[in-house]
Amino acid sequence: MAQINVNNLTFSYEGSFDNIFEDVSFSIDTDWKLGFLGRNGKGKTTFLNLLLGRYQYNGSITASTDFDYFPYPISQGQLQRPMADFLEEIKPRYELWRVICELEQLCESSEILYRPFVTLSPGERTKALLSVLFSGENDFLLIDEPTNHLDEGAREDVKKYLSSKKGFLLVSHDRDLLDSCIDHVLVLNRKTIEVQRGNFSSWWENKQRRDQSAKAQNDKHRKEISKLRQAAFQAGAWADRNESTKIGYDPIKEPDRPTRAYIGGKTKKMQSRVRQLKNRINREIEEKEGLLADLEQPVDLKMMPLAHHKEILVEARDYALSYEGSRQPLFTDLNFAIARGQRVALHGKNGCGKSTLIKMILQKAGAAKESLPIEEFGTCRTAAGLVISYVNQDTSMLEGSISAFCHRQSLDESLFCAVLRQLDMERVQFVKNMEDYSEGQKKKILLAASLLTPAHLYIWDEPLNYIDVFSRMQVERLLLQYQPTMLFVEHDVRFREKIATEVVELQG
Repeated sequence: MAQINVNNLTFSYEGSFDNIFEDVSFSIDTDWKLGFLGRNGKGKTTFLNLLLGRYQYNGSITASTDFDYFPYPISQGQLQRPMADFLEEIKPRYELWRVICELEQLCESSEILYRPFVTLSPGERTKALLSVLFSGENDFLLIDEPTNHLDEGAREDVKKYLSSKKGFLLVSHDRDLLDSCIDHVLVLNRKTIEVQRGNFSSWWENKQRRDQSAKAQNDKHRKEISKLRQAAFQAGAWADRNESTKIGYDPIKEPDRPTRAYIGGKTKKMQSRVRQLKNRINREIEEKEGLLADLEQPVDLKMMPLAHHKEILVEARDYALSYEGSRQPLFTDLNFAIARGQRVALHGKNGCGKSTLIKMILQKAGAAKESLPIEEFGTCRTAAGLVISYVNQDTSMLEGSISAFCHRQSLDESLFCAVLRQLDMERVQFVKNMEDYSEGQKKKILLAASLLTPAHLYIWDEPLNYIDVFSRMQVERLLLQYQPTMLFVEHDVRFREKIATEVVELQG
C-alpha cells in the first residue's frame, strides 16, 4: 500500500486561456477502489494523462508505483491481427496464463485472443483489454469509461469483475457501476477537489446535505448583511444630521441647545458605530464567499415536442432485418408500436440490430441521409409527415466551429449556445473547433441540437455515452417533465428504468 501525492498542481493546454488545474493538492491510496467524478471537460482524462507523464505541468505528482491505462490504443494494423499476436506490444510485461485467468473471471473464453481484433464485439474488446490490464502486478490502474457502448450483459460482467479488484482509479458516469465497485471517490467539483470514502450514492447524499447547508448559510449571511447595511445607513444619516446642527448656532441666544462639544462627541460615537457596522458587513461578505462555489444547480432544460394527428407513430408486425447476402437475420418476429407520449427503449445484446432498426425507421420516415443495404421481412410503418429529431451514437462527424454547425443544422446560434451553457459547457469552449472537444462535450452538442428541434418523435441512440452524471440527471428531469414521444437505446440501467414506459427486447 502506497500513496500518490499531488501538490500545487497547475496545468493548462498550450494556447488555452484557462487552467484545467490550478494549485491543486490531494492524496490518494494505491490500495483503494477509487471512482473519479466530475463534469465533462473538467479534466478527468487530462489528469490520467498527467499521471502517465504525457504532459508538462507545474507542481509535483509523487508516486512509488507504476501506472497502466485502459483503453490501450489499438492501431489500424493491430485491428486486423489477433490480440495474442500483439499482446507484448501493448503490455511488455504480460504473462499469457494470467491474461487467460482474468478472461475467465470476466466470463469470457480465451478464444477471443485468437480472432482478428476487428471482429470482436464492443464487449469482447473491453473484456480482452481489461484482462491484459489486470494481468500485471503492482501497477495502479487508470480505467477510463470502460462500459460505454456495452450491452447490459457485458456491463454486468465488468461490474462484477471490477468489484472483486482493488488498486484502480475508475472514470465512469454509470451510477450503477460506481455504486457496485468503488470504496472511495475523487471528485472534481466546480472550484475544489475532494476525496471521500464511500461510493457514488453515499457521496451524492452527502453532497446534497452540504449544498442545502451552504444555501441556508448563504441565505443567513445575505439577511444579516442586509440588516447591517440598513443599520449603517440609518446611523450614518443620523450622524450627518446631528453634525449639521452645529452650524449657525449661537449659544447666547439659544442657551437650551446642547453645546457644540456635546454634539461633536455624539456624532463621533455614531460615526464609530458606522465603521464597526461596515467592518461586520465585510466579515459577513468574506464568510459568505465560497459557500456556493461547488453548488450544483442544473438549470431546467426545455424541449419543443410536436403533437402528431395520428395515435400510432411507428408500428412493426412480424418484422425482421438482415444485411443483404447474410443468411442470419439480426432479429426476427419483432412486434411493437410507438404511440403518442410513449417512451420506448430498445434493449438487447450488442449486435442484435438496435441501431440498424433505428436507421431503418429513419429511412422510412425520410430522415436518413443514406439507404441501408438491408433486406426486410414483415412490415414496419411510420406515420405520414412524421418529423424526427435524431441523436446518433457516433460523434465522429462533428468538426469545425459551432457557428458552422448551427448553419448546417438551421439552428439559431444564440439559442444553441444558451442550451449548451445550461448543459454546463463553459463559454470558452465556444471558440474552439468541435473536433477538440471531449467525447462528453460532443455528445452535448448532439443533445442540444435535438432539444432545439421540434419533433413528433425523438430517436436517441445511446445519447448518454460519456455524458457526466449531473447532466444525465438533468436530462432525466427534462424527459419526465415534457414526456415527448421517444424511441431510444441506452444501457444506463437507472436512466432506462426512470424514463422508459415500455421496453422492447430484440433477440437474434
